[in-house]
Amino acid sequence: MNKAVLVTGAAGFIGSHLSERLLSMGHRVVGLDNFDDCYPPAIKRENIQSMQHNEGFRLVEGDVRDALLLDRVLSENDIGTVVHLAARAGVRPSLEQPLLYQDVNIKGTLALLEASRAYGMEQFLFASSSSVYGLNGKAPFNEEARVSYPVSPYAASKAAAELFCHTYSHLYGLPVTVLRLFTVYGPRQRPEMAIHRFVKMVDHGERVILFDQGNAKRDYTYIDDIVAGFEAAFTHQKNGYNIFNLGRGETVDLRHLITLIEEALEKKAIVETIEPQPGEVPITLASISKAKTLLGYQPRVSIEEGIPRFIRWYLEKREVTG
Repeated sequence: MNKAVLVTGAAGFIGSHLSERLLSMGHRVVGLDNFDDCYPPAIKRENIQSMQHNEGFRLVEGDVRDALLLDRVLSENDIGTVVHLAARAGVRPSLEQPLLYQDVNIKGTLALLEASRAYGMEQFLFASSSSVYGLNGKAPFNEEARVSYPVSPYAASKAAAELFCHTYSHLYGLPVTVLRLFTVYGPRQRPEMAIHRFVKMVDHGERVILFDQGNAKRDYTYIDDIVAGFEAAFTHQKNGYNIFNLGRGETVDLRHLITLIEEALEKKAIVETIEPQPGEVPITLASISKAKTLLGYQPRVSIEEGIPRFIRWYLEKREVTG
């Protein structure tokens, strides 16, 4: 029987989608999640509800920083691959709680790397972020670019975690693949993330505040494309240390994003623009040629298709929850 896959943050937005995909591929999945209160834990439990009845899925409730727990999980479940998604996410909250971000994102990653070394994992996939590119001023961002200019504690924590990933790969031969994710959106997106928040504001007739006068540009990537990128890395990258951008390779400015939301909701947005906020960058744009060449990665969902998809999910949820 194939070894199981440990997915940390399995009840989150990306983790739940990826866990479902791995199960559909015939893999056993051990999902680790601490159900913290960065957003309502009930949402996370709902994310994994359909998997709870799958014989191939086992949920472990606990913290990735708990070395004893990790030892028990790895020793009891015949795990071959670790997919590390668990993290404190978000730029703005990291300005308010930098020590927490350091503790979860760096210490948690290091604890998992150490456990993976001890148990001889065949593969370690780490979910990093486009935020590590910071203000290097070289869009589109290439994986070879320097990432020593982060502009938020969140970005710094992800960059530091990448360094530990490289260290463990170099010292112990642990096969590590770092996937730098670019502004992921889609069904189950966290409620505080921009697209989900904007949709709710437009739907409720609330004022939508756009920073950088609405000129900020983001490389929005639909969840299905991100999951496909993880699947490709899981399948093809079993050796050495590798970094790949997972984005769409196109930018969308905030004003166009709001227009697409207006069209899909058939409601007009009340917009207010403000100056750039601390920790935010003016543009994210992925160079995805490396992922295309080595992984066969090919994002398929445009923002014009993805926003209506997300809003259909949002409206269905609204009908159920009120």
